[in-house]
This record gives sequence, C-alpha cells and structure tokens, in this order.
Amino acid sequence: MILARLLFVLLALSLLLSSGCNRTSTSASTEIEHDQVAPVVPAPLKQAIVDSSFDDIKFEMEKTDPFERSLLTPKIEELLGRRIRIRGFMFPTLKKRGLKQFVLVRDNLECCFGPGAAIFDCILVHMNEGQTAEYSIRPIAVEGTFGLEEIVGPDGNHLAIYRLDGESVE
Repeated sequence: MILARLLFVLLALSLLLSSGCNRTSTSASTEIEHDQVAPVVPAPLKQAIVDSSFDDIKFEMEKTDPFERSLLTPKIEELLGRRIRIRGFMFPTLKKRGLKQFVLVRDNLECCFGPGAAIFDCILVHMNEGQTAEYSIRPIAVEGTFGLEEIVGPDGNHLAIYRLDGESVE
C-alpha cells in the first residue's frame, strides 16, 4: 500500500514539476548622487536550523481517517516555515544522480513501519534551484524549509502532506 502510495506521489511530483514555472526577474539600477549616502541595510540573518525527527511531525490520526489541518499539533505548526534538518531514507528512484525531487521516508521499508505507514511518515523534498541530490540506500540528513503541500490522489485520499524545500543532503 505504501509503495503504491509513494510511487503515485513520485509520478505526481514529476508531472507537477515538468510543467515548469516562468520566473522572471528584473533589476533596476539607480545612480546615487555624490551628496547622497545610500542607506546601509544589513543582509537578513539566515534562520537557525532546527534539528527534527519524524517523531516531531507525527500526530494522532487513524489510518482510515481523512487528513484535516486541525490534526496538526502546535509543535508541527511551529515548524512550518522554519529551516529544519531531518534524517530519514530516500525512497527508491529511477534516477540516481541529479535528483531535483524525491520522497524522504521514516524508514527503509524493511521493518514494521513499511507497508501501511502513516501519512506523516513521508516528506516530499524539492531541492532548491541549483541544488540536487544523489540517491542513497543509507540514512541521509536533509536541510531545508519545512512546510505543507497536500497531495491528494484520484480517490480523494491524501498521499502526502509535508514538503521540504531542500538546501542540502548529506
């Protein structure tokens, strides 16, 4: 069941990302008169990374219940939008190098957590622009910004709810 669920998520991700986005940036140059002093604006400090685990993002839910945002705990809500580091396993992919997205799971599907895992046991990782990952069968640590991205299957059931905008994978 979990294998089919995660395969669908991977397929959905590849379809979503293949549509691409049109990002354009414009920059305006301004000249400063010799008499004027440009204000000094400090660069924003990079937010500290919060070490997290899959235990930090679980919540009470029966596997047959539909997901509702109200199920999220205050601890999970506090992590949304924060930079986190979380360890897990990379769900097997067809591609081995240059991965721009992958599914991070709690375990490697070889123990009791495997089939029938809960919806909070996986995170869709989208690597930031210019960043990629390589497939690994070993545990990995992923750093990035944690958030919600509800992926709903054709049957109306949630396939995934968490997203991580990945900065690095070790």
